Amino acid sequence: MAAVEAELCRRNLHRYVERAWPLVEPGRPFVDNWHIGLICEYLQAVYCDEINNLIINVPPRHMKSLLVSVFFPTWSWISQPQLTWLTGSYASPLAVRDALKSRRLLQSDWYRTRFGASFKMRGDQNLKSRYENDQGGSRLTFSFNSAVTGEGGDLLVVDDPLRAQDADNAAQREKVNEIYDQALTTRANNPKNPHRVIIMQRLHEQDLTGHLLERGAGLDAGERTQHLCLPAEYTPRLFLPLRGLADARSEVGQPLWPARFGVAEMAAAKQNLGERGYAGQYNQRPYADGGSIYKASWWAGQNRFLLGKENGEGSGQVVGRWLSWDTALKDGEQNDASAMVVLELLPEYRLRLRQAQWGKYSFPQLARVVLDEAERWNYDGKLRGVIIEDKASGISALQTLEQSAPAEIAEILIAFQPGQQSKAARARQASLWCERGCVLLPEPHESVPWLFDFEESLLKFPAARMNDPADAFTQAILYLENILAEGWRANIGGIIKH
Repeated sequence: MAAVEAELCRRNLHRYVERAWPLVEPGRPFVDNWHIGLICEYLQAVYCDEINNLIINVPPRHMKSLLVSVFFPTWSWISQPQLTWLTGSYASPLAVRDALKSRRLLQSDWYRTRFGASFKMRGDQNLKSRYENDQGGSRLTFSFNSAVTGEGGDLLVVDDPLRAQDADNAAQREKVNEIYDQALTTRANNPKNPHRVIIMQRLHEQDLTGHLLERGAGLDAGERTQHLCLPAEYTPRLFLPLRGLADARSEVGQPLWPARFGVAEMAAAKQNLGERGYAGQYNQRPYADGGSIYKASWWAGQNRFLLGKENGEGSGQVVGRWLSWDTALKDGEQNDASAMVVLELLPEYRLRLRQAQWGKYSFPQLARVVLDEAERWNYDGKLRGVIIEDKASGISALQTLEQSAPAEIAEILIAFQPGQQSKAARARQASLWCERGCVLLPEPHESVPWLFDFEESLLKFPAARMNDPADAFTQAILYLENILAEGWRANIGGIIKH
């Protein structure tokens, strides 16, 4: 009977997880679900050399670490005990915890009875953080909070590289991404055929998953890459299904693991984490549904205007126009862009967004672009101000333009002082005017190809991959806040009709 069970486990990782579960989690019943089998299929594809890079996004407490960091390595040694593993997390205790669970399983009577003939654990190298077997196989742990080992491995597992508390810490996110790019991608024993698994919950647009997806995760280099994304609440997604395998759900909002995380449990998680935290960690969207600070519903079917030659481009109904610039410190590939928005004041004291654009400019080029745009948008003499944040490269741009720009432009340069508030706090303040219907966005149209990316920046702020357009938008609203307040008071008093 043990021989039959051993052969079934050797052939199928899911079956192995089910049978080995009591050894790893004694006293806890195994609650099976289709997503466990699906993740096992993808992991087996890595083991069978069908996939080089596997990125898995799955909610917490859905057997993430147990599957990838505990069961998968021990299962691989059944048939290939010579495999070497590098496994890591954001903190060393977590990586060691899972390595220790794996070691206990390897040394259990159940495992040795069924699979012990192929290898034995070495007593001279049998630590919690590093152990080996007599066939050349080994497991070494690492963390992103310490120096990454210089040793290599046949399989690399990254399990939660970033703490949830560090999601908005740009320095920590960049550190994780840099360690992966510069240290971990070079650790494959066979550089021509690496095998890497990253499993994590989404925390930010620029977390490790976002970083790798943005650059193609190796696809452009010909590497076989799969992205398996499993939100707690079903949302139709596009990802590359393996052998036709995909999300088994069909109804929007359907729970991923209802036997353990049903509607009540998800509601409690949402209350504890907040809308944005829940959206990232559970639904794998690192921004709140419908927007984080700025909400899509404020412009859903209302507070839109049609921008075209027949209406909207004429200047007759415009009271005044302002350009708002969020300037970057440097123009390097890894630096932020400089972004500009154009807002126009209408007679009813509402603002409409006429244009948004962004790019990376060297300093001399930036000053030239600011001047060119100011002259272009003053075509009817209604440009009232060019707002530039009075910090970093904005200071230099202001000084240069004050000395070199034509008088009609130099006179309307506005040095904006943002104060001590964070960008997120300033956005929350500006968002009130959008919620009140005081700021209009264009209707989606081929004449405004920039609108989709601008709205993504706005709705995902401050977790967007590119925050600069939203920063420029926020800045303009805060500068014009007094005008909007006057219009709002008139509006609620019934003085203005629109």
